[in-house]
Amino acid sequence: MVQRQLPNPGELLELMKFKKPELDGTKRRLDAALTIADLRTIAKRRTPKAAFDYTDGAAEGELSLRRARQAFQDVEFHPGILRPAPQVDTSVDILGGPSALPFGIAPTGFTRLMQTEGEVAGAGAAAAAGIPFTLSTLGTTSIEGVKAANPHGRNWFQLYVMRDREISYELTRRAAAAGFDTLQFTVDTPVAGARLRDKRNGFSIPPQLTLGTIINAIPRPWWWYNFLTTPKLEFASLSTTGGTVGELLDAAMDPTIGYDDLAVIRDLWPGKIVIKGVQNVEDSVRLRDAGVDGIVLSNHGGRQLDRAPIPFHLLPQVRRAVGDDFTVMIDTGIMNGADIVASVALGADFTLIGRAYLYGLMAGGRRGVDRTIAILRTEIERTMRLLGVASLVELEPSHVTQLTRLVPVARSASEAVVR
Repeated sequence: MVQRQLPNPGELLELMKFKKPELDGTKRRLDAALTIADLRTIAKRRTPKAAFDYTDGAAEGELSLRRARQAFQDVEFHPGILRPAPQVDTSVDILGGPSALPFGIAPTGFTRLMQTEGEVAGAGAAAAAGIPFTLSTLGTTSIEGVKAANPHGRNWFQLYVMRDREISYELTRRAAAAGFDTLQFTVDTPVAGARLRDKRNGFSIPPQLTLGTIINAIPRPWWWYNFLTTPKLEFASLSTTGGTVGELLDAAMDPTIGYDDLAVIRDLWPGKIVIKGVQNVEDSVRLRDAGVDGIVLSNHGGRQLDRAPIPFHLLPQVRRAVGDDFTVMIDTGIMNGADIVASVALGADFTLIGRAYLYGLMAGGRRGVDRTIAILRTEIERTMRLLGVASLVELEPSHVTQLTRLVPVARSASEAVVR
C-alpha cells in the first residue's frame, strides 16, 4: 500500500515558481519562438496576406520549394561516440574573409514590404553576429544605406543584368565604391517565374488599398501604420514601379544575358564574384574553368522554374566534379541549423538563408532577425556536439546519408537492365 499524508505547505511553496510577466510584447513573442517554423507562425499572424505570401510562396505548384525542404528532412545523421565536443567552433573563412557562422543572409527583394525596417535590420543583425549580409538589386534600401547599417562588417551585393545594361554597371560601381567585397551574379531569372499566390492576391508594388487588403489589414493595423508613416519605398535599380512583381521583373530583366555579360561585370568588379542560380554539374565545371571565385547552387527558393533540381541533392555531385579548392555555396529550403550542418558535411563551403531571415524580420523587425540567427546558431552547435565534431572542418560526407523519395526512372531499356 502507498503511504499518504497531507501536503506540507512549505513543500508546496517550494514548487510554486511564478515567472515575472514580460510586458514587452515583441520580446515575449520572440522568446517563445524556438524554431524557424515558430517565427513563420508569428510572421503570418502579423503580416498582411499579400506580403506574407510573397515571401512564403514559390512558383506554380510550389513543388521545388517543398522538395527542397523535404530533402533536408530526409537526412540521416551518423554521430561518432566517445568524441567529446564541449566547445564547438562554428567559424569559417569564406571568399577571403571570416564569418562567425557557416551561413549568411541571402538577397531578398522588396524587403521593406515585409517589415518596415527591411534591409537595415538584416544588415545590422548580420553585423552583430559577424556574418555576411547580401543586398539584392531589387532591395528597398540603397547600397549606401546598407553600408551605413553595417559599416565594419561584410556586405555582399546581388546583381541582375538589366535590359538597360548601364543600370547594372552603375550598381556594380557603387557597390565596389561602398566597400562591398563579393558580387553574386544571378543567372536564374531571365524572366519571372509564375508566382501564383501573388496573382491571386493582386499583389503589386507598391501595395494597393483595395477592399480585400483593407479587410485583411484590420487585425494588423501596426503593419499599415509602419508602411504609411515611414519613408517611401526606394529601390536599388527600379526608377518606376506599379504592377505585379512578375510584370516588374519581366520589364527589367534581359533573357539574352550570357558569358559576354559575365566578362564585362568581371572587368568592372574588383572583389570576389560568385554565380548564383547554378543547377547542374556541367555549368558548375564550366564556371570554375571560366575563373569565377565560386558558385551558389540555388533554384531561387523555388520561385522561378518549378520542378527544378534540388540544390541539396545536387551538392555532392558538384563537389566531386569541381574539386575541393573551388567555393561552392548552397541555398533553398534551409529551415534548421541541422540543414546547414548537413550541407557543410556534404561539401558546401557556406550556406545562405532567405525565408528564414524574412520570417524573423516579419515576426519582430531587427530583434526578430537576431532571433533567427540565435535559433540557427543554437541548432548548429547542438547538432555538431551530438555528432561529436568540434569544428566545421571535421564534418565529413560519412556523417550524412541523403534518404531520397524521388528516384529518376531509367531513360532507356538498356539503362533499366543496368539498374
